[in-house]
Amino acid sequence: MWPRAELLKSIWHAFTALDVDHRGKVSKSQLKVLSHNLCTVMKIPHDPVALEEHFKDDDRGPLSNQGYMPYLNRFILDKVREDFDVLEFNKMCWTLCYKKNVCTKHLLITDDDAFKVWAIFNFLSEDKYPLLIIIEEIEYFLRKLLETMGSEWSEDKFADYKLQLNTKNCLTAWELIELVGMGYFSKGMNQQTLSLGINEVFQELILDVLKQGYMMKRGHKRKNWTERWFVLRPNSLSYYVCEDLLITVQLCIFSLPDKDGKKCLFIIKCINKSFEISASDKKKKQEWIQGTIQTCIQLLRLGLLSPHREARLRRRELRKRQHAEEEDLVEMMKQLTAANEQKQRQLEAMRKKMEEAAAKEAFEENRRKKTQSDLQDRYRLDLEREKMVRQQMEQQVAQKSSELEQYLQRVRELEDMYHRLEEALEDERQTRQDEEAMRKLQSRLLEEESTKRLELEQIHLQQQRALSQTEVEKQELVAERLAKERELHTATLQLERLEEERKGALEQYEEVSRKLERAANKTKTWKDKVAKHEGLVRLIQPGHKGPQTITNWGPASFTDTELEMRKKAWQERKNQGAQAQ
Repeated sequence: MWPRAELLKSIWHAFTALDVDHRGKVSKSQLKVLSHNLCTVMKIPHDPVALEEHFKDDDRGPLSNQGYMPYLNRFILDKVREDFDVLEFNKMCWTLCYKKNVCTKHLLITDDDAFKVWAIFNFLSEDKYPLLIIIEEIEYFLRKLLETMGSEWSEDKFADYKLQLNTKNCLTAWELIELVGMGYFSKGMNQQTLSLGINEVFQELILDVLKQGYMMKRGHKRKNWTERWFVLRPNSLSYYVCEDLLITVQLCIFSLPDKDGKKCLFIIKCINKSFEISASDKKKKQEWIQGTIQTCIQLLRLGLLSPHREARLRRRELRKRQHAEEEDLVEMMKQLTAANEQKQRQLEAMRKKMEEAAAKEAFEENRRKKTQSDLQDRYRLDLEREKMVRQQMEQQVAQKSSELEQYLQRVRELEDMYHRLEEALEDERQTRQDEEAMRKLQSRLLEEESTKRLELEQIHLQQQRALSQTEVEKQELVAERLAKERELHTATLQLERLEEERKGALEQYEEVSRKLERAANKTKTWKDKVAKHEGLVRLIQPGHKGPQTITNWGPASFTDTELEMRKKAWQERKNQGAQAQ
């Protein structure tokens, strides 16, 4: 929300421009138009009859500034919202007043530059009406303007200008515009340089632009680096063309090491997003981190205004203190002057007494010659003492003046020391924040490392148990294979005896032999064939507690039901072979 005092300054200019007769009053019809324009630019619903109803008991004609102020506060300024465009508001007030007060044709600046100087005047002027800017604020503005244009400040030239002002020591808005437009302090600069300097000071003081410039920003999705124009204000960091990043107390900024061929990196972290940014050099990086963004975060934490408004308040408080000290010094000088006058009166009285004594001594010259000589010596000593006292008083006055100058110099040195201490504290605070962040990162990495180590140990133990179990199962399978081979050998012997008994059934015997050979081959590759055809790789289900069945394929290779089915099939094939014989 813009301070009401700053809004009233622009409205005062517009009100004064409507006062054509310079009587300090404006007609109600003109105030209706002014009120309607104010409501339009400030996005406030306008009531066309509110002015008439407010002044229905006052039919004395035009209204003064004091008479219009209650209506302005109640029906307009009390309803102001934060989303109105203050530049549009200022330009509307500027449009109403500038043509009647200034002409830029003979000046080095354009109408737009004159508007910006007018807005800067409203910012730096005192909160008293009629609005004036004092000599200290004029010096502050001109110093900043010449600094932005890269020109040196001339103390001698400004001292000459103060002598030209005589005792006035202040300017109106239109005199300040003419001073800048005539180029008295910017000789040798072209119009474009002067315009750029005015624009930069306008952005810094009025638009609260603390810093701006090009930097590289890393994208969130494509992760590529693109050049963006960044603009920093006390409560926001903007870059074009994309989005605004709102600076809050929860926002943090850290320096990053160089990577991916990019140098001078730092990251801005907020609640839900992070921005990786690359500055052009280390100096720019430190300016963005230490000098600007950290300052904004600190101001938000302390609940302070923008830096320039805080500086303006400090300058006004310093001037008040200096004014009070000057008043005390003047009062002291008055007291010293009164004391000196009293001493002069005493000397005059003494002189008169000496004349009276001389007249008396003319009559009694012989009788009082010695006494007169003594009195003259005594009076001469008194005069010398009074002269010495006067000289001492003058020396004390000079000493007090010197002490006052030393005190003012000490105040300036203390202010500089205070700024350096603030910068040192800010650096120390940033260092502590970086150390705290590194400690948190190291502790988190140690915790993750210990967790990973425990998981790896558990996996290692599980692998050891799995290897042991696999070794046991392998030994069991080898034993089963040997048993199957022995059973196969027994079956072969039985088949040989059957061959001797069944010489007449040669064809069936050959078929049974081929089947036995295939069974022998299957037995040799028991691991894959049995798993594929007989279903060894299946879920192990709980069985009954009776004795296990042993077959050629090992113990419990078949269930009882499967074994019974195979037995029936073998018996049927045997019966068919006997019938064929």
